[in-house]
Order: sequence, then C-alpha cells, then structure tokens
Amino acid sequence: MAATNKNRNDPSRADVYARVTDSILKALEAGARPWFQPWASGRHAAGPISRPLRWDGTPYRGINVITLWATAMECGFNAPFWMTYKQAQELGGQVKKGEHGAVVVFANAMIKTETDGRTGEDMEIAIPYMKGYTAFNVEQIDGLPERFYATHALPERAAAERNAALDAFFSATQADIRHGGDRAFYAIEPDFIQMPPFESFRSPEDYYVNLAHECAHWTRHPSRLDRDLGQKRWGDAGYVLEELVAEIGSAFLCAELGLTPEVRDDHAAYVADWLRALKNDKRAIFTAASHAQKAADFLLAFREAGEESPVEPLALVA
Repeated sequence: MAATNKNRNDPSRADVYARVTDSILKALEAGARPWFQPWASGRHAAGPISRPLRWDGTPYRGINVITLWATAMECGFNAPFWMTYKQAQELGGQVKKGEHGAVVVFANAMIKTETDGRTGEDMEIAIPYMKGYTAFNVEQIDGLPERFYATHALPERAAAERNAALDAFFSATQADIRHGGDRAFYAIEPDFIQMPPFESFRSPEDYYVNLAHECAHWTRHPSRLDRDLGQKRWGDAGYVLEELVAEIGSAFLCAELGLTPEVRDDHAAYVADWLRALKNDKRAIFTAASHAQKAADFLLAFREAGEESPVEPLALVA
C-alpha cells in the first residue's frame, strides 16, 4: 500500500483470507518457503531475532509471522521490525513515498448479549471477527530512532559437531527418538520418531532441522495436542495439511532455536500439493498456521522446565 494512499486501500475492507493466501501462493510459486525467517538469527543489535517484531519488540505470532517473513524475502528486508503508518509518525519517522506495506491480521471476539428463548435469561455470546491492517518494515521508513536500524556482525558458525544445548532441548521433550535406516518419520500408533544416524546428515544443522520437523508431527498424538486434520490415507487432503502444519511448526521452532533450515529433499514433492490446497481453500493457511503455532508453543514449553535455552532471550526495544 502506498504511503500516500494508506486509507483508500485499507486491507480491512478487502477479503483478508484471500489477500494473505495469495501472497503466500506467490512466494511458493516463486520457489520460496515463506514460513522460514529470511534473516540470520542474531543479526540485529536488539539481540537474537526469531520472529518479526512489532515496534516495541513484541514478536508476532501465527499467520502474521508467515506473511511478514514472505514480504521480507520478496523485498530483501533484513530488519525484523514492523509498524503502522501512524506508529512510524509517532516515533518521528516517515514512510518513504510509494512504499507498499504488508497485511497484518488482528483477530478478536465481540461480546453480544442475547435472550435465551427457552429460559428468558440474558446470555453473552462471543462472536469472533478478524480484520487486517497494514504494517511497514523499518527499512521502508526514514527518520526512526537508530535502534531500529542498528545491526552487528554475525557470530562464526560452530564446529561441525553435536550441539549440547539442542540435544538437551529435544531430550527434554521425552519423545521416543530412535536412530537407524535412511528415513526420518513419525509413527503415530507406536508413537516414536525415527531418525537416520546423526553422522549421515550433511551437517549438524540438517539433523536438528529434520528432528524439529518430526517433533512437530509428534505433537499431533492424542496424548498431546490431539490434532486430527482428517487424514485417512497417504497423500489425501488431511495428509497434505498435516505436512504443512509440521513444515510451518518446525520453521517457528527453528527460528526460536537459532537454526537456519535448508530446503528438505522432499520439499519439491509437497509444493504442488500445498499450492493446490491453498488455491482450493483460502482459509487453509490460517488453519495450518494456527496448528503450527500451537505445536511450536507445545515444544518450546519444555525449555522452560530448567534447561538453558540455545538462544538468549530477546532484548526488547527500549
């Protein structure tokens, strides 16, 4: 949305589901995975960055993470901060002429009082609603305080060996993780994760990224999140949606753990299915993002049990 036309193109007046889905379809068709963070963790001076941030350092969640990552990849933004036109002005900044923002979704519920036809008593009913507004990356804005632009050099990559902090994190989940063979998968009925030997992966990071994906599947078990997306057989609509949930959920998890995923060997095989699912149902990505956020939250809760986090806590903007 151009800064000069910020009201005329208010996204709350459009079909938010369609606009968000179309932006993700565009990224997929261009060969990108919009649910992976486009910047290297720790680049910004505010501290290690895992998700897009509001002006005050509060991380976005769910579908907003995906849409803002997709926009950052498309436009080449490195800064993680986003804000509205008004917020930029209040901070002394000005959106550059001709810049277009990204759609950010706000969901809430409106409470309405109705009379019960049987009892005659008043009762409160929550009516959910969703609206969209526009956010700009700070690289589209001039004149903001320097803290929004400051960066620092990335640390050197660790030696090619097991990461004790990551091993501790995945161990804390108490998932049954077995090693052997040449396939990574989660088996729901016996409830275990199968991983190839650590040494068979191209890099330690590849191992942990693949393990994060299978752990996202692991959360679907009835004893955990009890996620049933209607899968009846391999390759059906429920199967495709579950793979999308695991893909996005592992992306959220990897961002928090400081991992930078590369394209999985089986990614290309799923792209066509994901594209078809998103084109057929404009709300599918919202469903997947919601389940993915729950899966990531479930897994990340284990590191609150006392293990040191692989990534330092986010330093909020002053």
